[in-house]
Amino acid sequence: MHIALVGGGALGLLYAARLAITKAEVTVWTRTERQSALLAEEGIRLLELGEAGGAREASRHAVKIASVHSRSLESAAAEAEADCTGRQAPDWIIVAVKQADLTRELLRAIRKLAAPAAAVLFLQNGIGHLELAAEELPGLPLFIGVTTEGALRQDERTVRHTGKGQLALGPSSLNSQAAGKRDENHQIMLQNALQLAGFTVLLSKTMNNRVYEKLLINAIINPLTAIFDVTNGELPQHSARLRLMRALYEETKEILRVAGGAELGEGAWENVLAVCEATSANVSSMLSDVRAGRPTEVQWINGGVSSLARRGGMESPLNDAMSEMVRHLQDERL
Repeated sequence: MHIALVGGGALGLLYAARLAITKAEVTVWTRTERQSALLAEEGIRLLELGEAGGAREASRHAVKIASVHSRSLESAAAEAEADCTGRQAPDWIIVAVKQADLTRELLRAIRKLAAPAAAVLFLQNGIGHLELAAEELPGLPLFIGVTTEGALRQDERTVRHTGKGQLALGPSSLNSQAAGKRDENHQIMLQNALQLAGFTVLLSKTMNNRVYEKLLINAIINPLTAIFDVTNGELPQHSARLRLMRALYEETKEILRVAGGAELGEGAWENVLAVCEATSANVSSMLSDVRAGRPTEVQWINGGVSSLARRGGMESPLNDAMSEMVRHLQDERL
């Protein structure tokens, strides 16, 4: 099975490396020619977790080199359109770019590279992107993924696995009903490949609810770690930060329940705290982006919650404030 990863960030490199090590055929489509040339020539340098796992094992990472095919997405799409490479189109395309990079242009490039029966899995944190994907990728089965794997990209070819998690995936509700059996077969193929690569994979028929569960966690941890410039584990350790976390939790949970139709369990607050503990040493993606002067995903995370609130006739003052504050931090660094 041929699997393509769109994006040479932390998650894209982690999944590509693990799959390639098990001898799966893997292609990484990157944003830049420089990164694609580096990956094609030298492979992905993967710093694996020690046997016990977790942040304390960081100094005991085993180093593995994974050989992958790689091209820039732009070059690969141009060659596919010209049909000059004799390429084998992938069976699965895993889109691991940040949501800010998930543009119509990127989706149109994927359309040129996809086989007629290819399946596409999206791993973004926010909401609203699948509707765009359905417009630009008509006829292709679309899947949603929610992953809790921890990874940190250290340079253009090096990724460190910072925490073992799991991947839940399932078909988008935007898929046609006629695609049901095909969707099931696609899922089983990918599940088998990823499990062979050492990932824990769950197939789910309630992905919309899982997306909202992750959105709730991200809407609390990501902006607050960015604003206070702390790791995930440090966030709840100060009483004032903990009170703000709880207030943001209460607002977001109610919006997702009423306006989004999410069924969030009674233990949702404890789950937020558990994620902070399990990823205690992690620098959230939003904080990492702010520090690096990159655009963040706040408009699709807290902004997505605010959008749901407006559609449901609700107010979202804390989520609105998170969006404004992170944008201000972001603009200061750009």
